[in-house]
Amino acid sequence: MALQVAVQMDPLEGININGDSTFHLMLEAQKRGHRMWHYLPDQLSYRDGKVTARARRVEQVQRVKGEHFRLGEEAVLDLATDVQTVLMRQDPPFDLAYITATHLLEMVHPKTLVVNNPAEVRNAPEKLFVTRFHDLMPETLITRSLADVEAFRREYGEIVIKPLYGNAGTAVFHVGLKDPNLSALVEVFSTMGREPFMVQRFMPEVSQGDKRIVLVDGKPAGAINRLPKSGEIRSNLAAGGKAEACDLTTREQEICERIGPELAARGLLFVGIDVIGGYLTEINVTSPTGIVAIDNFNGTNTAGMIWDAIESKIG
Repeated sequence: MALQVAVQMDPLEGININGDSTFHLMLEAQKRGHRMWHYLPDQLSYRDGKVTARARRVEQVQRVKGEHFRLGEEAVLDLATDVQTVLMRQDPPFDLAYITATHLLEMVHPKTLVVNNPAEVRNAPEKLFVTRFHDLMPETLITRSLADVEAFRREYGEIVIKPLYGNAGTAVFHVGLKDPNLSALVEVFSTMGREPFMVQRFMPEVSQGDKRIVLVDGKPAGAINRLPKSGEIRSNLAAGGKAEACDLTTREQEICERIGPELAARGLLFVGIDVIGGYLTEINVTSPTGIVAIDNFNGTNTAGMIWDAIESKIG
């Protein structure tokens, strides 16, 4: 079944063709004969009840550096009638522009299948949605209060502070019990915006890796272990982490069984969760990554699993 597919993402010129999950999905879509269109989030428009995108036809994608894509004609697509699915895959930050895009795409979903469900993307920011499963998490505080952070540090000794709406490991700080910079750090976070920030008990197990587990329609599809580079606590591949093959532990399988039905019920078809030392730390629903490394290590076809799920829902 050939589909008309609109891909809402960042410019194709700047992607890493050897690691980008969206490009991996596009290669699989091309293999299946789907007709693809590419557009940027700021090319979405609304008028008189219609949501449109000024898009370019994707004539070819290939894993050849410098020649990895070829775009053709431009067209204004009515996203309710001209395509069967939209992949909402632009990178965070999860800001008002991102939220606005979810509102616009919600107008066409589910008549046109948007992956992931835009209303649930809006309702499930990664570091807040995970708190619905607080018993699976490390000890966590969300606050703007210096006094609360100081009390939390006294209780747990070493802590990690990070923004609620950050991504790719940016602005993640490890603060020891005697670190004199805590008040200044809280001040910096407080001046960055009006939202609270997240504080968690530091887990030394992070030196053994931070697992990224991908779930497709609520079922685990594969995982990689991301090791931080020497002297770092951030294991994100974008922050210099190194990926290695891994299997799921019994505890990690239990986590997937616990959260999987909720993800599927919400229409969160492609999700990446992060687990450190058996504790769930994030549920990534905006633009999850990691499927290229998973497939390279495991010889799997996670992109194929995702397209199987999309096609079954449309079919």
